[in-house]
Amino acid sequence: MNILTNIRYVQTEDEAFWFRFDRHLPKQEFEHKVQMKQGYVLLEENRPIGLLRYNLFWDQIPFCTLLYIDPKEQKKGYGKKLMEHWQEDMKKQGYGLLLISTQVDEQAQHFYRKIGYQDCGSLILYAPGFQQPMEMFMSKVIE
Repeated sequence: MNILTNIRYVQTEDEAFWFRFDRHLPKQEFEHKVQMKQGYVLLEENRPIGLLRYNLFWDQIPFCTLLYIDPKEQKKGYGKKLMEHWQEDMKKQGYGLLLISTQVDEQAQHFYRKIGYQDCGSLILYAPGFQQPMEMFMSKVIE
């Protein structure tokens, strides 16, 4: 990764960039992510190209709810660097276990396994209006 790459907590001024790629986060939750420092922006030469957001599952386990790298910048190691940054930040904050999820029809599961995450469960939604392919959960112990 280039020396001009920087990862920082999401800021209010990142809103336009953020919502170009994050179509699931309700707008009222964006400011919450900023205030709670539950999101990161990856910049290459001061240009935002990636983001990661998380929350706390059961109010105690960091759960990555979105990792996104601009498609033009994928396959260059940015996703791995962003995940490593999040993992290190969570470790510094005293957490020992991390969670992520992805749909079974998405390729991200292979990426997560490659960086040390293991399958740990799944969720199937049949409720009208909420149906989707099975969501698989993965975990990683950080020490």
